[in-house]
Amino acid sequence: MATMPISIRTILGVLAIATTLSLALFLDLPAVWHVSRSEMSSWDGQGAVFVIQNTVPKKVGPGLPLRLRIPKIDIDSTIEYVGLAPDGAMDVPKDRNNAAWFELGPRPGETGSAVITGHYGLENRKRSVFDDLHKLRLGDRVSIEDAEGGTISFAVSRIQRYDPKADTSSIFVSSDGKPHLNLITCEGVWNTAIGGYPKRLVVFTDVVE
Repeated sequence: MATMPISIRTILGVLAIATTLSLALFLDLPAVWHVSRSEMSSWDGQGAVFVIQNTVPKKVGPGLPLRLRIPKIDIDSTIEYVGLAPDGAMDVPKDRNNAAWFELGPRPGETGSAVITGHYGLENRKRSVFDDLHKLRLGDRVSIEDAEGGTISFAVSRIQRYDPKADTSSIFVSSDGKPHLNLITCEGVWNTAIGGYPKRLVVFTDVVE
């Protein structure tokens, strides 16, 4: 078989590398190429041997949240997904035993403030998932099991109470570039005059790295 001219073989090798790297960029695959010293030393002038390898796996973000666990207050609950109610407020879980993730915001573990809400108080003499949320203290752990089989841990960093009509938009945003998880429920004694509870309890947590 005739030997291919050096210039043609070299050009074809370079084109192969360029094609592979272009595909890697298009597909968001961190492919890299290298020519080993042994290959360079054995190069006979007929062309170079190029080795393409994927050395860094693509980073996978957190999956959809499935379960909320708070050992301090014996919570191990299913997580529902909610958006906005007709009045523009965050909706609540259908089952009083479940927590609910606000799916219009980041997932727990993603950069920003993920928000999970849950009911408080008795209904038909049955307790609700966040009845004991007020018992948490700084440093207590909260964890989320996601659909990818991962577990993301958070630690309580702040506890704050709000009036029902207070501006709580800061609960849903953060600007420090880190993952947060904020838990929301009601608190106090039912007030028939206002048709609700007098306070909103928010437990702020930061991801445990």
